[in-house]
Amino acid sequence: MRRLFCLAFFAVTSLPVFAASPTEVVGEYHAAVASGDTAKALSLLSPAVQIFESGHVEQSKDEYAGHHLPADVAFAKNTSRKVVKGSERIGGDMAVVIQETETQGTYKGSAVRLIGTETAVLEKKGEGWVVTHFHWSSRKVK
Repeated sequence: MRRLFCLAFFAVTSLPVFAASPTEVVGEYHAAVASGDTAKALSLLSPAVQIFESGHVEQSKDEYAGHHLPADVAFAKNTSRKVVKGSERIGGDMAVVIQETETQGTYKGSAVRLIGTETAVLEKKGEGWVVTHFHWSSRKVK
């Protein structure tokens, strides 16, 4: 029995570990924001991340955490975001994820229905990816 246990243990621990793709990391970020898990969301961002949204720029993870992240969490908790179309390109240690989205829900008492675009630039760190840049844009559905 002990031998069987040892064989099973080594078989499981020898399985390859698959790192999340850049698209999966972006999805993990959005899921963390929607669930209010700011620690997880921030762990997926480079310390020097730049975030562009509506003509505003946040120059670091700390600036984003102290300024816009709480509003993003509140918004995401009250809406649902669906990726309509997306693509991923990887070149060496850099990747770009481009997504078109639909967001619906109610925020601050008003109905929300938006078409959004997102560009995420990621850098490979060890076996994983971190976001170094987000650019978000959205418009109301006509």
